[in-house]
Amino acid sequence: MTPRHRLVLALACTAQFMVVLDVSVVNVALPSIQADLGMAPADLQWIVNAYALTFGGLLLLGGRLADLCGLRRTVVAGLALFTTASLAGGLAEDPWTLITARALQGLGAAVLAPATLTVLTTTFDEDLRPRVLAAWTSVGLAGGTAGNLIGGILTDALSWRWILLINVPIGLLALVPARLLTNTGHPGRRLDVPGAVLATAGVASLTYGITRGWNVPALAFGTAALAAFTVLQSRARTPLLPLRLLHIRTVAIGNVTMLLAGACLNPMWFFLTLSMQNVLHYSPLQTGLAFLPHTLLTMAVALHVTPRLMERADGRTLITAGALLAAAGFLWQSTLAPGDGYLTGILGPAILISAGAGLLNTPLTDAVTTGVPAADAGAAAGLMNTTKQTGAALGLATLATLTTTYGQAFLAIAALLVAAAVTALALPARHRSSPTPAGGGVR
Repeated sequence: MTPRHRLVLALACTAQFMVVLDVSVVNVALPSIQADLGMAPADLQWIVNAYALTFGGLLLLGGRLADLCGLRRTVVAGLALFTTASLAGGLAEDPWTLITARALQGLGAAVLAPATLTVLTTTFDEDLRPRVLAAWTSVGLAGGTAGNLIGGILTDALSWRWILLINVPIGLLALVPARLLTNTGHPGRRLDVPGAVLATAGVASLTYGITRGWNVPALAFGTAALAAFTVLQSRARTPLLPLRLLHIRTVAIGNVTMLLAGACLNPMWFFLTLSMQNVLHYSPLQTGLAFLPHTLLTMAVALHVTPRLMERADGRTLITAGALLAAAGFLWQSTLAPGDGYLTGILGPAILISAGAGLLNTPLTDAVTTGVPAADAGAAAGLMNTTKQTGAALGLATLATLTTTYGQAFLAIAALLVAAAVTALALPARHRSSPTPAGGGVR
């Protein structure tokens, strides 16, 4: 790997860490935000979902931007928007300003996240692919777990506002290596903006309908919007989601598995954070520190164990094993009760959950981007991120609505992970056959 390739990998990983960090970094700070801005308890989830919905709903558009407008323009635009929205959120003085800023952060993340994956899938060849995907995946997983630690430290030591303001210097620094990216794309083609509107409106309406007591009109509108989106994609000249991608078995089945995994591994931070503070009465800092083993173990497995296993075992075997291992951890976590000690109440389940997450994510990412033509690499990356974030938003909304205790939420997550394991068994036995890199990622 050349020094220039290392810089590009560092850029992709830094940007990915930042956008995933902001999925979970607010969780530990939710009680502090509620007290400071006077928010109703029912509105707290919108600090999480305003980000998750725009992120998930616009990822297809963001992925296509990289294909049509070029990687450098896309990465720079995403970084600029994400950084500016973080500044606005950190300075917010009322709930709706904060929620709006979180939505704009999600838009910036939707532009940025698929571009970082496209950089990797079009730049690095077959031999380096497991290593770079492992690095990209591990920093994404670490961003989700480290968000709780960083959020706890910043909230206790400074203010909840710094969980957003910390993105400003990181975003500015990440702009430096972006000059290494080229603008190879197809500028003559038009973006499918109506498709992006329909996809976002559909997911947002479904989530809103679930959180508002299964509101039938909202659910019906969301279903109709997604149906219209599907029809539009079959007729658009440059669709956000080329339906031919769904004819690739690994892409289709892998994204269903990703949807189920996203409905578990992202909402879990919401419930773990609240259970630590409300059941075990941890402070924000104690809660953040309690998540440290999640971060370290997930990264260790994803970086050092999973790539080696991918050389010896089928991806579907690793995905299935990881999902079942994490499910066992959530089954254990569901027994959490007041007075439990850290070792049995948090650390024991964390070992199983983190090992399972670190084991399944890299081969699953590999599966959903394998066999994709270079011209559709951005769309495939956008689809993968869309299914993960849509799963996160719908999963959180459904779990928060249907479960009445933290134990029930963790049991439901365990059941969804078992479903993900069963779905993964339908993946081909051998699926790693990457397309020839487009060669446009680095100049």
